[in-house]
Amino acid sequence: MNEILIAENIEKTYYLKNETINVLQGIDLKVEQGKFIVIFGPSGSGKSTLLNILGSLDRPTRGRVFFNNIDLFTNDDETLSKIRNKYIGFVFQFHHLLPEFTVLENVLLPAYIGDGDIKLAKERAFKILDELGIYDKKSRLPDELSGGERQRVAIARALINDPLLLLADEPTGNLDYENTNKLMEMFLHLKSEERTIILVTHSLEIVRLGDIAYNLKEGRLYAM
Repeated sequence: MNEILIAENIEKTYYLKNETINVLQGIDLKVEQGKFIVIFGPSGSGKSTLLNILGSLDRPTRGRVFFNNIDLFTNDDETLSKIRNKYIGFVFQFHHLLPEFTVLENVLLPAYIGDGDIKLAKERAFKILDELGIYDKKSRLPDELSGGERQRVAIARALINDPLLLLADEPTGNLDYENTNKLMEMFLHLKSEERTIILVTHSLEIVRLGDIAYNLKEGRLYAM
């Protein structure tokens, strides 16, 4: 098995004034390259917290995450930022597009930050936008797009550096039924390309799309 990500005994605890909240309690997870993993759980179950730790946006209270043979949290924040930019793509519930930038400029941001070959990045951006059905929107601003189109732009941005791992945090959370279906078709297309995807959701309908599904309950992962 070619495991691209291994999480060992992940715990996350928040210390508030009058209480201690144990959000994650000893989570173990192994993800094989090319698999589509879905993590299900209601709001407040810790799904986003877990995803942020797996993507090195947050550090666990205890535990280790190995990604692409890198022991992530032995690195400083600057190094982690470079690893994320080069190897990990993120799609969030809120698209987080920069309103003053065009679709193409938003998509190219990770390439600019990573000092990549911009000419090649533009060619890749055109191809991805075409595949996602929004090539004709490349010169528009985010405010000129529908909610579904904005999420497609966010997916294109996540893919621009051809990441080894794509992390999606409730990507359909703010979409209507039609746009949710369109977005899930896109994830199925990415799955057919054997991309490694971890998606968290509170929708049981989306769970069936994954190769492997887990339920995050009371801080622990259970196979579904």
